[in-house]
Amino acid sequence: MVKMRLKRMGMKKKPFYRVVIADITSPRDGRNIAEIGFYDPMTEPATIKIDAEAAKKWLGFGAQPTDTVRTLLKKSGILEG
Repeated sequence: MVKMRLKRMGMKKKPFYRVVIADITSPRDGRNIAEIGFYDPMTEPATIKIDAEAAKKWLGFGAQPTDTVRTLLKKSGILEG
């Protein structure tokens, strides 16, 4: 099964995240299939940049977003809800 999830990057106490497509058995910061965007919660307001075409393509293939990624997709206007 394939998941859309966040991959933690950055320094200690200054994280940013990449939105990635990964196999469910891969570790959080391990190997991924594709990177489709990033999320930086440290900026004001938080920066969310996701490739809408790639996200819709992977959702069409059956990728399941995590709860946090689903929220980010809704805020970006990619998912309705």
